[in-house]
Amino acid sequence: MRTDAHPLRPEVLSVRHLAKTFAPNAVALSDASLTIRSGEVHGLLGANGAGKSTLMKIIAGAHPPDAGEIVLDGRALRLRSPQDARRAGIAMIYQELDLVPQLSVEENLLLGHAPRRRGLIDAPARRALALRALERVGAGFGPQTRVENLSVAQQQLTAIARALTTRARLIVMDEPSAALNEREVAKVFEVIRDLARNDVAVLYVSHRLHEIRSLCERATVLRGGRTVATWRLADVDERTLVAAVVGAQRTLPERAPDPGSRAQGAVALHVHTLDGPNGLAIEDLRVHQGEIVGLTGLNGSGRSSLLRTLFGDGRFRGRVTLHGRPYAPRSPREAIARGVGLVPESRKTQGLVLDAPVFINACLPFLRRKTLLQRSALKERAARVLKNLGTCLSHVEQPVRQLSGGNQQKVVFAKWLIAGSRLLLLDEPGRGLDMGAKADLYALARQLADEQGAAIVVASSELDELYAHCDRIWVMHEGRNVACFDPKTTRREQVLHTTILGQKA
Repeated sequence: MRTDAHPLRPEVLSVRHLAKTFAPNAVALSDASLTIRSGEVHGLLGANGAGKSTLMKIIAGAHPPDAGEIVLDGRALRLRSPQDARRAGIAMIYQELDLVPQLSVEENLLLGHAPRRRGLIDAPARRALALRALERVGAGFGPQTRVENLSVAQQQLTAIARALTTRARLIVMDEPSAALNEREVAKVFEVIRDLARNDVAVLYVSHRLHEIRSLCERATVLRGGRTVATWRLADVDERTLVAAVVGAQRTLPERAPDPGSRAQGAVALHVHTLDGPNGLAIEDLRVHQGEIVGLTGLNGSGRSSLLRTLFGDGRFRGRVTLHGRPYAPRSPREAIARGVGLVPESRKTQGLVLDAPVFINACLPFLRRKTLLQRSALKERAARVLKNLGTCLSHVEQPVRQLSGGNQQKVVFAKWLIAGSRLLLLDEPGRGLDMGAKADLYALARQLADEQGAAIVVASSELDELYAHCDRIWVMHEGRNVACFDPKTTRREQVLHTTILGQKA
């Protein structure tokens, strides 16, 4: 393992053999270590599920480690909260920026640590600190601007400026370029390089190899919760980096029993061209009746954006047909009317009304045209479908929040079965479910495809799930569908290489 190229620089952060387990069988980290020196931009690489997020949150004080230690400027730390980390000189900038939109830039920059005078906030001193931080990041907006009026790039600069107001020795940045265009990325990179010249250490977390190589001096690779390598990037080629991220994989992942080749039905969905939100640029993506098509890709690759856009949550340009007819829904209501259903990534906030009864949730698409006098009919229909799905519940009037995660997901499925959906869009359907619930869910999807001819698109960060249950797998990369694979004949590492590089190996 190659390690340090600048031994004369003092160490700012040393992470030694961190381990973290969230449940008996959910090991997030088992042996994670890295060292960052003063004025260094250090890259952190790893596939989805490698443990990057857990490592970042431990460094930021959001999770306590089960084992190992964190040493900052030669002093061992025991971080009990993000406030402890901030006071120690560690700032965390999450991909989903934790700014308060309704407050001004100035208020956000000093939130929780504003200067005080006689017990009250010293407004002139706060303004001076805010102006100094904004000037340092080259912001073209003032401290009194409301954050909700800023662009995404300006909000990113605000988050960096906030880290500077804490006099951070180390700034951890999680996918800071995910929602930025090339010009905005260049500006953020300029600020990061300036921070390094002023002896601030930066841990830069990204899936994008070209960013890591252009910005970072060294990079550490996590795989399966363990540190597998640290290199000086000038000494390592791209193939070696990808191999470290991917690791040795078995030639073909295990698949669910396949009764034989399936007759391909007519094309249900054909995305001829689609240019849409968040940089989507899709070409010639087809889903046939009776087929399950998987979407894989790194975080921010556009999987969820594509599904939401197809569900009418976002306008697009281009040509899409559904069952041979033009399809351009202007709202989810129009998509539902055309027989399209979406099982969202967050069932609790986007798919269910948690305090409402199970039968109301299962019949949500009908409620706009049904009256309370028809409650008995709704309950009967919901009970029949939920029973066929094997849903465990006391009664259909039970609040849906009382069900387990797997049974809540079945209620979301039931909603679209009752609505008669023929195209189902599933966004991370197995997230938060145990192995048994996941198996039930994918068995249900296969049953709908085989017996009812439903066309199903599954977006998932778990490649093993897609390999086990999908007929074809599309790789998404920076908003584009770059390659399609047959999981029966394609080695898993080929898909992972394409996922990381954006092109076939």
